[in-house]
This record gives sequence, structure tokens and C-alpha cells, in this order.
Amino acid sequence: MPLVRIGLLTEGGYPYATGEARLWCDRLVRGLPQHEFELYALSRSAEQEEHGRVLLPEHVTRVWTAPLWAPADDGRSYNWRERRRFAERFRELVRGICEGEAEPFAAGLYGLAELAREQGGLYAALRSETAVRAVESACRAPGASRAVRTAQVPDLLEFVDELERALRPLSLDWYEELGAVDVCHAAAGGVAAIPGLLAKRFFGVPLLVTEYGVRLRAHYLEHSDGRRRPAVRALLAAFHTRLAGEIYAEADFLTPGNAHARRWQERCGASRDRLRTVYPGMEADRFATVGEAPDSGDPDTLVWVGRVEPAKDLIALLHAFAEVRRAEPGTRLRIFATGAAPDYLADCRSLAAQLFPDEAADAVTAGENPVTFEEIGGPDVPSSADAYGAGRVVVLSSVVEGFPITLAEAMFCGRATVSTDAGAVCEVIGGTGLVVPPRNPRALADACLSLLRDPARARRLGAAARARALELFTIEQNVAAFREIYLQLLARGPARPDGDVPFAQPPEARVPGHWTTPTWAPVPVAVPDSTGPAGAGGAGADAERAGAGAAVGTGRAGAGAGVGTGRAGAGAGVGAGGAERPGGGGGVVGAAGGGDAAAEAARSSEAAV
Repeated sequence: MPLVRIGLLTEGGYPYATGEARLWCDRLVRGLPQHEFELYALSRSAEQEEHGRVLLPEHVTRVWTAPLWAPADDGRSYNWRERRRFAERFRELVRGICEGEAEPFAAGLYGLAELAREQGGLYAALRSETAVRAVESACRAPGASRAVRTAQVPDLLEFVDELERALRPLSLDWYEELGAVDVCHAAAGGVAAIPGLLAKRFFGVPLLVTEYGVRLRAHYLEHSDGRRRPAVRALLAAFHTRLAGEIYAEADFLTPGNAHARRWQERCGASRDRLRTVYPGMEADRFATVGEAPDSGDPDTLVWVGRVEPAKDLIALLHAFAEVRRAEPGTRLRIFATGAAPDYLADCRSLAAQLFPDEAADAVTAGENPVTFEEIGGPDVPSSADAYGAGRVVVLSSVVEGFPITLAEAMFCGRATVSTDAGAVCEVIGGTGLVVPPRNPRALADACLSLLRDPARARRLGAAARARALELFTIEQNVAAFREIYLQLLARGPARPDGDVPFAQPPEARVPGHWTTPTWAPVPVAVPDSTGPAGAGGAGADAERAGAGAAVGTGRAGAGAGVGTGRAGAGAGVGAGGAERPGGGGGVVGAAGGGDAAAEAARSSEAAV
């Protein structure tokens, strides 16, 4: 039998071959073979499903999937009673969204979930005119925030469409199975955690939520480009804020991936006593060859690794490198892309060509640019470890970061680093690298020059960085932390319906015999059925039942709590016909009054008769 049965909840990631949190979920599952995992996965696109799933280990016993991208119409239409019930619950939900109130939001959310469990999916109801009118009324209510009051009909329709997608987990048929697990572990906040909220609400299953990137923060960044109208952005932000608050309030444990994520969670209402930072785990063995090699890379090369996108601010890096080249003309910058936003990559290439024209040593040699854009996975650079090993100093120029994975990988490779102060950068490197303000090319250039000109310092910082990474960011420490948390949550959950547990009770309690009867207890007396009237104390004439007062049976009185056929009496005597013995304290005789009390009760009973 598995030690813990875990329901792992994901959105847009594991067990699919592409997506978020795929690697750490796979490492977590494979690192805990003594536990049993059930996967409940929400997919974000048809392309993700077409790429297939990763190979799962044997202790993954069940996989449930549901798309967030496809229409979820089950053909269910509500009658007038159900429509009225839906309208009431939906009005509560949108009132909580528009007014920023937690209680009506939670009441509406769980009320809609109950309706979906009993009557079927919410697809048609959430896209109905009733839903649109409810949102409009909530936006016009006196308590609504100023940002949502300007919402027009197109804004309302767009918001209702997005809300229906976000609430699809309410209509899933997962919850009977999910209620049988010991722990629900959401690999992200937001929509991924909704099934865990419902499993806790309906079945009392403990909920663990891990956020290596805070979902609410990611939502703000995703919608900061102005593509949506202000009212729609305000409504969606209000929904995700209220959802995050409900998740943080109900989760038994929250495991942020760094202090930066932890601060976000605390600001959204998470209690500190339920927060525990668990750093992501990475495969140290992948970088062991480079990290343990005596060669510390080309002393005149700066290395950048990551996805080429605006948040990484490669424009500032290129301007900083121009300063470095003026001071050290022989320096090179190698940019290794793990992915790219095409337009931004084109802008970076164009800027590099303007700042750094091709140079040649003489008239017969082909010119080369000191800045190169390369991809990891080719014959020259087959792995990310090879990319980090190409230079002595690794640079991170981001203006927005969560947990800087590439920075931690560079630390595993024993490289000195120069980074901008964004996200969890300072927390990750500690004192093993240089940190400068973001959007400051001059400071970035000065820090790079200081390490390029001092090889001994660069080696010293690189060795310290590798030691720190091996202590904090390995798979082993990550798995050990979650193993401990699972066992703590198991103690909080409901008891398993597994039947009797062997040896939970001593065997002598199940095997009655002469050795279980005290030697001082009198022998039970078999008593025939009584035909007389009930005594004044009220237990009646049946000698098999416990007498609460003076039971009269066949003309004789029994005092106290009378018990027939060997049952223990708690009163003064035995209320069975013909049993007028004094009580001795246990067994079939009451222990309270003794013989004097029994005789006195008998005389009183005879006088009454």
C-alpha cells in the first residue's frame, strides 16, 4: 500500500511534453516512488496535446485531463428552478469580484460548484444573457470599483467569455476520485488550484499549493501590453485577485519558490505560519563536468543564456558591452538562446550590427562580429552546460525575473556572475556574484570589467557559487522537502476508508472468555420474561433491560439499575425478578449502594405494592 496518495494538479504542463512546471513535476514524481500519484491536468492548447505526454513511472496510477481551450458545452440546459439558483450564486460571485469582497466571492464560487455537481455543467449558463446582465449590474452597483464602472457591452461579453474558461474546473467530473486521495498538490496557483479547493470543500482533502512563479503576478505581466480594454483588464485582475486570496486562505500549506514569491503571497493574504519556501530542484549532474573542470572558460568571453524577449533587456546588455569593448577591445559576447520572440530577436540583431561592425585582423581575413547569437542544441553547443562553459563570466540583464533558473545553472557550472537586481536574484546568488541595478548599462559594464580584469576573484566567486548551488538547489533537497510536507498533511486529512487495521485493538477485547470476568463478580441469573407492571423507577418488567428505578417483576422488587442475564448494573442492586442480592461493585451487580440500599429499596417497593 502506498505511503501517501497524492493528487497532482497542473495547468498547461505535466504530464504533457511541453509547458510550464514540466521538469520539476517529473523530478518530484520520480523522486518519490514510495508514494502513489494521480494526475489531474488542464491543457491550454490543441498544440500542447498534439505534442503528447512524457513517459510516466509506474506509481502514477491515473491520469485525468481536460482542455481549457475547447468549447465545453455538454448540452445541459437548466430548468427555471436551476436557472434561478444559478443566477443567485453567480450574482454573489460577480459582486465579490466587482466590490473586492472575499465572502460573496467564495459563496458564489462554491455555490456554482455545488450546482454543477448536482445538475451538470455550467457552460451554457455562464454564457447566457443572465450572466451578462448579472455582471453589468455588479459593475453599476454603488460598491463597485471605479475601474469596472466604465464597462460597456463588448467589455462584458469579453469578460464573461474569459470567466467561463477560468471556471471550467467547476464542471469537471473529477471530484469523486479526487476526494479519495490523501493530499491535493497544485503545481501552480490560479485555475490549476480550483480542483484542490473543491476537493477540500467537499471532502476535506488537505491542499498544498506550490508557486515558483506567482500566478497573479504572471497575469499582470501578461496583460500589461494594453491589448485589452481597461475595463476588461480591471475585471480580470479583480477575479484573479479574489481567486488568489481564496486559494491562499484555504491552502493548508503554501510553498513559494523564493522570498520574492513569498512576499507576493503575503500581500494577497497568505498566513505566514502556512508558508514554507522550497527552492526548485535541478539536476546537478548535468553541470558536473563543466563545474568540476579546472578550465574556467575563455577569459575574454561574456556569456548570456536564456529566452530572447523584452523582459531580459538584451538592449541594455548590448549597450553595456559597447562600454566593455571600449575598455577591453578583445572581449566577446556570446548570446545563447533557448527560445526567442522573433521581433525582439530581430531588433537585437540589428542593434548589434550597428554597435559592433564586423572586424578583421588584416586585409585577407574575413571579418567577425564580437557579438554572436547562437542556439543551444547544435553541433557546436549541444547542451546548456557547454554554453555556460564557453566563458568565464555569465551575465543576466533582466528587468523582470521570478526564480532565475539560468543564474542557478551558471552557479552549478562554477561561473562568476554579474546580474541585475530583479526578482529573486539576490536571494539566489547570496554573496557569490555581483549585482547591479536594472536598466543601468554603465553599472553592468563596470561589474563585468571588474571580473574580466581579476581572474582570481572570478574563480573564487565561481567556486563559492557552485558550493551554494549544491547546497540549496538540487533535486534531492527539493524532494526531501516535499516528502516531509506530504507526511505532515497526511496527518491532517480524513481517515482512509480502508477497513479495519490489524492489531488496532488488543485481541483479548475480541475473544471473550472466563478470564475476562472478575473473580469477585456473582454468577448471572437467568430470568424469565416478566408479566407484572412496571416499577416506579421506570425500567419496566423486561428483565433483559436495564432498570432505572425499582422494577417490579413477579411480585418482587429490584432496586437500582437492574440488569438481566449477566449485564453490568451501575445502580444499587439488580432489577431482575428474584434478584435481591446486595451489589458488590461490578459485573452483574451494581456498585453504588451495596446491600443496605437494595434492602431499603425492596421495602419501599413492597409498601407501594
